[in-house]
Amino acid sequence: MRTTVKNVMLSMVIVVAIIIILLISFCLGTVNYSIGQIFSAFFHYENIESHNIIRDIRVPRELGALLVGMALACSGAIMQGITKNALADPALLGLNAGASMMISMVLAFSENASFLVLMLAGFLGAVIGGTLVLLIGSSRRGGFSTMRIILAGAAISALLTALASGIALIFRLNQSITFWTAGGVAGTTWQQLAYAAPVILVIIVLVSMRGRQLTALSLGEEMAQGLGADTNRIRIFFSIMTMLLAGIAVSLVGSLVFVGLMVPHIVRFLVGTDYRLILPFSALLGGLSIVVADTIARLAGESPLGAIISIIGVPFFIYLVRRDGKLL
Repeated sequence: MRTTVKNVMLSMVIVVAIIIILLISFCLGTVNYSIGQIFSAFFHYENIESHNIIRDIRVPRELGALLVGMALACSGAIMQGITKNALADPALLGLNAGASMMISMVLAFSENASFLVLMLAGFLGAVIGGTLVLLIGSSRRGGFSTMRIILAGAAISALLTALASGIALIFRLNQSITFWTAGGVAGTTWQQLAYAAPVILVIIVLVSMRGRQLTALSLGEEMAQGLGADTNRIRIFFSIMTMLLAGIAVSLVGSLVFVGLMVPHIVRFLVGTDYRLILPFSALLGGLSIVVADTIARLAGESPLGAIISIIGVPFFIYLVRRDGKLL
């Protein structure tokens, strides 16, 4: 009972923090606006510059940051569960690089491709990258090897990133590919959110509802089978959901590293090892973290979002490696 109350209070604190940070992010930028102007832009809209900037640029941008953070953090938590690898992350395991490569291929043949097409390309690329890494990083006898997966992820990510860069050079897409490499939510539109938001939110709800299965799988193959779980079906289901989340996130903001690595570790420290709690809390905390990072990036003169996240993520990754993947 006490634990339940604690978790409810924690979720309320995170939700309130998200609302406050969103409002602050709507206000701050090259031109600062008041809270009154933010509400006026929605409830008393006039066709003036300030209202148009708030409604069509800042709000969709930060809602996009929120959704991307939710997708990446949740997919990172899932990957850490299905691979039993505390250092798993969509970007580190080739999903982001694969999605970026496929998106660059689509842009090479159609620079004006719709966002729905880019979403599908991102998903297909994430499937290719993730499958290659998992095939190389797994062995029949020992299952998943943490070090082998990390090395395979680095190699496959480098290969797919090189292919994306080659495509960019051949088809003169350097500016577009630079965006996917640096990562950023500038330019997010309401139409993109209309496609991405329902898919991301439905997936997060679905995986959270099946969190008990992921908890069993994270305890080990033999224990999960002893509990009556079909480990192959569970792994396939969660892998597909992870690749969808990663593909959509990359199609929205490009490649962002370390979000899916850091947030699940912090969440496990706060709520324990039950994935019924880890997945929704990872989504909430991941969304909050990206909104904060994007606000900092905007105030720092539109610095690349990926660089802001990496400033925190690289030391965190090194710390986890030194502690063999354990936060504490």
